[in-house]
Amino acid sequence: MKESWDGPLNKIDEYRWEIPKTYNSGMRVPGLIYASSNLLEKIRQDQAPEQVANVAFLPGIVSRSLAMPDIHWGYGFPVGGVAATTLDDGVISPGGVGFDLNCGIRLLRTNLTLKEMKPKVELLVDELFRAIPSGVGSKGRIRISYNEIRDVLTRGSKWAVERGFGWEEDILFTEEEGCMKDANPDLVSKHAMERGKPQLGTLGSGNHFLEIQVIDKVYDPEVARELGLEEGQITVMIHCGSRGLGHQVCTDYLVTMQKAVTRYGIQLPDRQLACAPLFSPEGKNYYAAMACAANYAWANRQCIMHWTREVFAKVFRSTPEELGLKLIYDVAHNIAKIEEHDLKGKKIKLCVHRKGATRAFPPFHPDIPEKYRKIGQPVLIPGDMGRCSYCLVGTEKAMEETFGSTCHGAGRVMSRVKAKKEARGRDIQQELREKGIIVKAESRGTLVEEMSDAYKDVSEVVEVMHQTGISRKVVRMRPLGVIKG
Repeated sequence: MKESWDGPLNKIDEYRWEIPKTYNSGMRVPGLIYASSNLLEKIRQDQAPEQVANVAFLPGIVSRSLAMPDIHWGYGFPVGGVAATTLDDGVISPGGVGFDLNCGIRLLRTNLTLKEMKPKVELLVDELFRAIPSGVGSKGRIRISYNEIRDVLTRGSKWAVERGFGWEEDILFTEEEGCMKDANPDLVSKHAMERGKPQLGTLGSGNHFLEIQVIDKVYDPEVARELGLEEGQITVMIHCGSRGLGHQVCTDYLVTMQKAVTRYGIQLPDRQLACAPLFSPEGKNYYAAMACAANYAWANRQCIMHWTREVFAKVFRSTPEELGLKLIYDVAHNIAKIEEHDLKGKKIKLCVHRKGATRAFPPFHPDIPEKYRKIGQPVLIPGDMGRCSYCLVGTEKAMEETFGSTCHGAGRVMSRVKAKKEARGRDIQQELREKGIIVKAESRGTLVEEMSDAYKDVSEVVEVMHQTGISRKVVRMRPLGVIKG
């Protein structure tokens, strides 16, 4: 693979850059990258823009092949890629969702202040690390049968709440209420289920984390108030997905899709974009299996949140209710969804692929909780473990330009291998401690791979989305304590 990308980019304005449709004769639509000049230099360092152009080959793609400012090279689609395809002649592609199906973010508020938290951070990190299994191949605290995992795949967060892992209201503040209704466990392989059974309620490894944070800046006091957030308040962010089950679902269906490409005569510039017509047997089966993995991920985050509440209650000798440990929102950033959008003045249903991109619906959209209808959907953007994270809200502009989508995080600028080389001789854990951040990880290797230098600055990424009006900044949170795999 070539190191950097030197293809054509037409500057539309300060934050929008177009890959013209003429760049490659197979492109059905142009590409569009959201980025500042500074971020664009970093984006050009790998072949992610070429992947933006490749996605534009997909049958049925409409408007543009989109890339958020946290874009980097991925499998088929770039991470940070968004594409919408029509239902009648469009396709669905596992490469447009990724291997960690419904990797996503969950944010909890608390009644605690920084003053109350500071003396307890180290103890809290230790207790959370004990309570929540993390790391490669980690096994959870929940033992479930084959029939029970089918129930998890069908019912998602509802399964967890009914078994005592959380509160009824949690479901209302989860995207899709924590359950995609098209899920069909008959279309998930036994191998995928066997991988998923012991891992329910685990963080996993890589960039997944649980983070204790403090709100250190409020950009929109009115919206923050509606969300129950204020400066100096402690929050908790959970980032994980569907573990080995989701990975296996993707792996299984990539084999299916490779055959479908030949069967339906689909011409693609990259075999990693393997896809099938949405309403073909292969397309429908993948969508139903993907929905199962999404439901598993919502149940997974629900269980982790429940144990987080228990640990806080234990450390602060109180109850989760008294501590105000309420879920603000849970949102996916690796998923494909059938949604209604305006296209050339007409309402039309589309299949929106978001791979490393977050749904960002505007005020008064029917798919967001009643409580947030006036302000828009909360959008949760994590940074790296040494820098801040953000809560934004969705806008009408996002619906007009990006099919209600925005960025999902900082985005890597350094491979894991390169990060290990760069960090040789450094003590990342101690460096973070000196910044006032307590980190506990299952493996030292994870800390090195996930160091701040390996990522773009999330504040730059978020600023692009804010300046373009795709999503609006509400609060910024900085890390105090982090657990990782």
